[in-house]
Amino acid sequence: MSSDLVGMRVRLIHMNDPYGLEPGSESTIVHIDDLDTLHVSWDGGSSLGLIPGEDEWETLPPLKT
Repeated sequence: MSSDLVGMRVRLIHMNDPYGLEPGSESTIVHIDDLDTLHVSWDGGSSLGLIPGEDEWETLPPLKT
């Protein structure tokens, strides 16, 4: 997965985790590790990562500053 995604906004569709976040939660990608896990900063304060093939999300347009 490309590090070009760092800084992109994502919206959660489904998280395969019993303690996961609600669909519709939004976050910013802060890091992508060697296993392609997206480390994100959720708007609600959580830091749960997104795992390709396990979790579903969509990318959003960048926040306007």
